[in-house]
Amino acid sequence: MAVCRAWLCANIGRKSFSPRQLNSLSLDILRLLADGAFHSGEALAERLGRSRASVWQALQGVEEFGVELHSVRGKGYRLARPLEWLQGDVIAAAMGETAARIGLQLHDSIDSTNAALLRLAQQQAAPGTVLAAEWQSAGRGRLGRQWLANLGGSLLFSLLWRFERGIAQLSGLSLAVGVALIRALRLAGIDDATLKWPNDVLWRGGKLAGILIEVSGDALGPSQVVIGVGLNLQLGAHTAGRIGQPVAALCDEAGSGVSRNRLFGLVLQQLVRLLDEFGAGGFAAVRDEWQRYHGLQGQPVRLLAPDGRVMLGVAVGAAGDGTLLLDQDGVLRSIHAGEISLRGV
Repeated sequence: MAVCRAWLCANIGRKSFSPRQLNSLSLDILRLLADGAFHSGEALAERLGRSRASVWQALQGVEEFGVELHSVRGKGYRLARPLEWLQGDVIAAAMGETAARIGLQLHDSIDSTNAALLRLAQQQAAPGTVLAAEWQSAGRGRLGRQWLANLGGSLLFSLLWRFERGIAQLSGLSLAVGVALIRALRLAGIDDATLKWPNDVLWRGGKLAGILIEVSGDALGPSQVVIGVGLNLQLGAHTAGRIGQPVAALCDEAGSGVSRNRLFGLVLQQLVRLLDEFGAGGFAAVRDEWQRYHGLQGQPVRLLAPDGRVMLGVAVGAAGDGTLLLDQDGVLRSIHAGEISLRGV
């Protein structure tokens, strides 16, 4: 697996809260504080070749990045919780033999991994290119929504993949990617996560992960996709309070021993395997597995359309092309529109 680390920042439009840019000195200091121990301002300044005043200034407002910092006179600075920064060698080890098919780029700060990878795709980036970031200044979710996460507290990445299939044959891809995430979570010891049509992973009553698929190519093929994933490990009240729905984070639960790097490797491993399956057989190849993980299977639901229409029924599951099957008083309807959100009644 080819790995490089870079610093890349750019702004795009936001619909709501816009965090400030993360500067390199702030990040360098936070890396030194990642062990959770106290470090004096003097020691930090000496390590970095900067003044104590510049260290103090760089740490002002880091709470905006979801980082809880303790400052104690006579002791210095300490993070409330240690951070596990992304490490290419650990990620590659967790991927096993599939690491040879991935070109991983680790970024400190980026506008949006999907947006940046789309730009690289226009420059003929190789299939299997992955962009991952510690921080996104303009993270994007489905329907143009904002994706918020803590610095170093989530898996924020995008994967470029190419199919011989045409665009029309990629329906259900976001559902299939959800299956790969569930497989990886189970390998990491998280057995109770579920899926919600069309692109969410749920855990213990909240949204744990989201998927954003952006497709280009010909109707008959070939086609290429950028698959964006955001998966929460640490959120905390500061970030969770800005999100307008129930959310979940693996490491916010007491006693969680999930390694961010190992989980990332497992996710990439399972994504590669899943995309091979999808390339050969489409969503139908994993439909039965998706049904087993579907958290609202057989439950009453309501569909909320952007125009305000509400549809009530029982979620029967997904068809072979990924469309939602809704039972309305014995009449089975197929829901194709991607702009419909699904809620339990």
